[in-house]
Amino acid sequence: MPDQTPNLSLPFIMPAQAQKHVTHNEAIELLDMIVQLTLEGTDATTPPGSANEGDAWALGTGATGDWTGQDGMIATWRGGGWLFVAPRDGWRAWVRGAGELQVLTGGVWVAQDGADLQNLPGVGINATADATNRLSVNAAATLLNNDGAGHQVKINKAAAGDTGSLLYQTGFSGRAEMGLAGNDDFSVKVSADGATWFTALTASSTDGHVQIDQVLRLAPGTAPVSPAAGDIYFDDTASVLRCFDGTVWQDLF
Repeated sequence: MPDQTPNLSLPFIMPAQAQKHVTHNEAIELLDMIVQLTLEGTDATTPPGSANEGDAWALGTGATGDWTGQDGMIATWRGGGWLFVAPRDGWRAWVRGAGELQVLTGGVWVAQDGADLQNLPGVGINATADATNRLSVNAAATLLNNDGAGHQVKINKAAAGDTGSLLYQTGFSGRAEMGLAGNDDFSVKVSADGATWFTALTASSTDGHVQIDQVLRLAPGTAPVSPAAGDIYFDDTASVLRCFDGTVWQDLF
């Protein structure tokens, strides 16, 4: 029969053991330290000049003084001396000096919040994320605010032939898309069914020239009262697009 528990190494009271209270008190002492574990700090190497009963530290590499040879252990001040306990991966402790919950992972104490929120496979906010939509949000609105100055939303693609865009949908069927679709030119395209797409506008990435890919349609109107050179309007009575050259209106088409 083993004389210690497998997980916390608490001593068993053995048959016919004398002074059973000593073993019992040792187990209680260990439980008092391990349960609701609180550490004053981690990676500590130098014992403090004074310590309160029950204070504990997670020791780092190169411990000195009374902690020499106890690297990686937990040192707690008990009954006027140091008690050393070997922690195991998965133990959690409130680290008073850092003001955070930490977990022992691979022999290293790591902030619990940081460990939980890095390299997640997906995040669903009032929704369920999947392999494609690693971030999924169900909400009336999504706010991306500044932190004291400006704010950028960045969409990065790996190569020119890839797509980086904003896609607008109706019932999860595409209706409009704007961005870099298959090249580095900025384009705006629309669809009535999510299958057939029409490019409405393209801005060249090489020279900034804008190309209107479909017939330009302007809402009908009347000539401005005080036009300026370059003003354009669509004369709905004559079905003619007109431009003011600074003197008179010229028919364009």
